[in-house]
Amino acid sequence: QVQLVESGGGLVQAGESLRLSCAVSGSIFSINAMGWYRQAPGKQRELVAGISSDGSTYYADAGKGRFTISKDNAKNTVYLQMNTLKPEDTAVYYCNTDRRMVAILRGNFGSWGQGTQVTVSS
Repeated sequence: QVQLVESGGGLVQAGESLRLSCAVSGSIFSINAMGWYRQAPGKQRELVAGISSDGSTYYADAGKGRFTISKDNAKNTVYLQMNTLKPEDTAVYYCNTDRRMVAILRGNFGSWGQGTQVTVSS
């Protein structure tokens, strides 16, 4: 059973930064791909960024140039550094994992962590 614990969210002003963390247990983290997703009120959950087991990254258009995904295999943790935050980045952010990057890109997971709330004020 994979456990995902997201943290690092908060209330910030537009233009500020946050770093989200996701601690993963119950999987072979080093060979898994990871993804960060977000769900804003009234909207579907969407992929924000993904990182494959070999370190290749993918970014959705919304975060390109502002967000950076990284992982620390020794700590079984994936991070999302978010800079120049905008009010439209306000959402609950989630992470998830799979051995296949294609699954990260699809985002069709049956189980999610509790997420971490990010609120950006204008």
